Amino acid sequence: MPTSHETSPPVAVLMDMDGVLYHGDRALPHALDFVNALADVPHAFVTNNPIRSPTEIAARLEKMGFTRPEPRRIITSAEVTAEWLSRQKPDFRYFAVGARGLHDALAAFGTADSERADFVVVGEGAGLDFGSLKTGINLISKLGARLIATNPDESVDATDENGRHLILPGGGALVAPFAVATGTTPVFIGKPYPLIYHEALTRLGVAPEQCLMIGDRPDTDIQGAAALKMYTALVRTGRFADGDPLPEGCDAADWDTANLQQLRGELDRSYPGWLGAAG
Repeated sequence: MPTSHETSPPVAVLMDMDGVLYHGDRALPHALDFVNALADVPHAFVTNNPIRSPTEIAARLEKMGFTRPEPRRIITSAEVTAEWLSRQKPDFRYFAVGARGLHDALAAFGTADSERADFVVVGEGAGLDFGSLKTGINLISKLGARLIATNPDESVDATDENGRHLILPGGGALVAPFAVATGTTPVFIGKPYPLIYHEALTRLGVAPEQCLMIGDRPDTDIQGAAALKMYTALVRTGRFADGDPLPEGCDAADWDTANLQQLRGELDRSYPGWLGAAG
């Protein structure tokens, strides 16, 4: 039972995906049953990964065996970035560095312009080279474009075509050359920064203190949620294995469990009957 909240259960649930629900293209043990148990609990999925669109992610989850969620239940750092930029400047112009998912999200609200961009937006995936770095640096230094990063992750987990674990540069690493070269501090959108949480909470229609955040990274998922006074649950099926120490300065989660099955047992003991009977 967490000590930082009342004894009433959360009203809604937010879940990270990579490292919580799946690794690569494989669903993690107990993930299908856990998501099925949330059928009667308002929930959504939130990810710092800006590479795929919500529709693509929904199809990917279905391929792994999950019930296909509505795309609106999937909140990505790319779409939150695009929506936030549109509120800062309607019909904005942008120069983007990253995979197609970021470009598609920005194109829904703005116009690509490598000569007069209002924002230089850095995501993840392919796209960073000397040419894009030169363009972005000059847009920021010469024309006053603002530097935006979809997420601050320094590295992210991935798998190759043979299922072997890889570590790839994250948004925080890819935006760093622009920041260093221009002396500019980026605006970060994804976890642990609050913008992506607020968008997800708005879609669920709940206040932060009514919502449980489940994630595998104490430095992003848990830290950001704790700052908003959300319930927090760390599952150690991603970067942090069971028994690994927390990064310095990170708050302990309300629940710290080896996997989703163990978390479900803890939640059942804390709030009998709250989750469904699936699994």
